Amino acid sequence: MLDSIHVGVTGLLGHQQGLRVIANNTANMNTPGYKSSTLAFSDLFYANSPGAGGNTVQLGHGLNTAGTHLNFRQGELRQTGGEFDLAMDGDGLFMLRNAQGQARYTRAGEFQFNGDGAFVNRADGSKVMGFDASGKLGDITIDGLRLSAGKATGTARFTGNLSSTAPEQTLGAVKVFDALGQEHTLSAKFTNTEATRPGSWKVELLEAGSSVASTEIVFVDGKPTAETGKLTVSYTPAGRAAQQLVLDFSADVTSFASGSLSTLAMTSQDGFAPGSLTKVAFDAAGTLVATYSNGQTAKGSRLALGRFPTPDAVQDLGGNLFAEAGGIPWQQGVAGETGFGSVRSGMLEMSNVDLSREFSDLVVMQRGYQAASQVISTANDMIQELFGMKHK
Repeated sequence: MLDSIHVGVTGLLGHQQGLRVIANNTANMNTPGYKSSTLAFSDLFYANSPGAGGNTVQLGHGLNTAGTHLNFRQGELRQTGGEFDLAMDGDGLFMLRNAQGQARYTRAGEFQFNGDGAFVNRADGSKVMGFDASGKLGDITIDGLRLSAGKATGTARFTGNLSSTAPEQTLGAVKVFDALGQEHTLSAKFTNTEATRPGSWKVELLEAGSSVASTEIVFVDGKPTAETGKLTVSYTPAGRAAQQLVLDFSADVTSFASGSLSTLAMTSQDGFAPGSLTKVAFDAAGTLVATYSNGQTAKGSRLALGRFPTPDAVQDLGGNLFAEAGGIPWQQGVAGETGFGSVRSGMLEMSNVDLSREFSDLVVMQRGYQAASQVISTANDMIQELFGMKHK
């Protein structure tokens, strides 16, 4: 009977631990990135005793707990509106590096850029890791992305009709940029030279009324010839080095008779002024995208992700952090490749706790605890009865 009390005590202790696991799951039902756990039970060792007729009687020694198992089922992805809140849709955990240089992993993408421009975990300041353009693993930072340098105009594109019966046409507001990104406003003057060469026009670029470049375009059957559809001129802005400028008339430019009315106009050019950083965000591939005041964008590092080959390789550290365990290396990669999921910006993954299941398990633990306590109570009554028999 004393053995029965011991068995009952193991039941109490085991179900007490099971209750604690359930309580922890329930308490973290609203914790972003939390992964629920379950407690595994097993029976303790058995002792063999001789029985009647030479048979062996196996008597168990109670309940044992075989450890907890994490459930990495994906939780609900909830919109937060936070521009640096990130969630993984699919397999993979965000990779961090703490102050001691140790690798850590999390599904709770509550991140931000600190004062030094580094992308960090808001909870503990750990650096969020990423791969640069060469595939090297390192910190994600906006250093080198704060400004967008200007770009000189290489090509200016035109569309419309240049009336073949007009003596000349002048286009204003031909805006181009030099190598430092400074804007220059030019004019393009077209002078009809039909008398010297059929379908030909003299093209001059004017700045402040002075000619800075000159060339010729030729039309055949109302369309520019292949040789003159794209004209390359040398333009030297004041105080700057000379730059090559292509005047592109090859698409949607015609020269038909329309009296003195011409619709020729410049539609686009590929230069831009310098710009300052206005926004940073992450796309579905986990790539940092910087947006600038000049309308340009640039890409930075790509989020580094980790994936474990087996749950036995995961150690739960608390604080929504996990680490490698058992000497089993994790696979590293990026979103959308080699089995990793995609990144959702402005969202967080919530806890995967199933409250209805936890309540069901709670009832089971309660019944098990009550049953174990009843075993102890009954064994105690039997011992008291035995002592009473001896006293009589």
